[in-house]
Order: sequence, then C-alpha cells, then structure tokens
Amino acid sequence: MDKRGKECIKMLRELVSDVQGAPFPSDDLRPDLYKIWYEHAQRAAVACFEFLNDNFPEEQAELNRTLERVFK
Repeated sequence: MDKRGKECIKMLRELVSDVQGAPFPSDDLRPDLYKIWYEHAQRAAVACFEFLNDNFPEEQAELNRTLERVFK
C-alpha cells in the first residue's frame, strides 16, 4: 500500500473512533463536554474529507456524478 492509502486508513480509523465514542446527550452530560466531543469529531471529519478530496480526485468526481443522479 502506498503512503496515501496508509494515511487515508489512519484518518478513517481516527474518524470512526471519534464517532464510536460519541456521548449520548442526556441530563448527566454537561453541554461543555458534549461541545468538546462534537468539535473534535467535526475536525476529524473535515480533515478526512479534505484528504480524500485532495488525494483521490477521481473517486470524488464519480461520487459527485452518483449524487447528482440520485437527487435529480
């Protein structure tokens, strides 16, 4: 596997880990703790999407075409 593939796998694992660790909003969970988790998960997701768009543009173009067909 090349360097891009390894980096992509690492980022996806971090993102999945963040999402799996998502706290369930409840009366016991303070809003500031939820905000910390949410911001962390958002940064991981944005970094992952940017990496995919920068390093796998062919796949992104195909995904865009697929989404356009779905929403017609």
